[in-house]
Amino acid sequence: QVQLVESGGGLVQAGGSLRLSCVASGSIFSIVPMGWYRQAPGKQRELVAAITSGGSANYVDSVKGRFIISRDNAKKTVYLQMNSLKPEDTAVYYCNYGGRGSKPGDYWGQGTQVTVSS
Repeated sequence: QVQLVESGGGLVQAGGSLRLSCVASGSIFSIVPMGWYRQAPGKQRELVAAITSGGSANYVDSVKGRFIISRDNAKKTVYLQMNSLKPEDTAVYYCNYGGRGSKPGDYWGQGTQVTVSS
């Protein structure tokens, strides 16, 4: 069983930055792909960024150049550094374990709210 605990969300003004963290426990981590998803009110959950076990990352077009996903395997933690935040980035952000391409894995964190004011 995998447990994922996110932190780092909050309220920030447009143009500001936040760093989200997701700590995994209960299973292997270093060889598993990880991802960050988000869901805004009235919208479907979307993949924001993903990182392979080897550290290769990919991003949805809307966050390219602004967000950076990274991982620390020793700490079983994946991060999402979010810069130049925009009001349209407002959403609940979820950590996901074990996804493949556009298909998420079976395990999700509880979510952390990010609100960007204009």
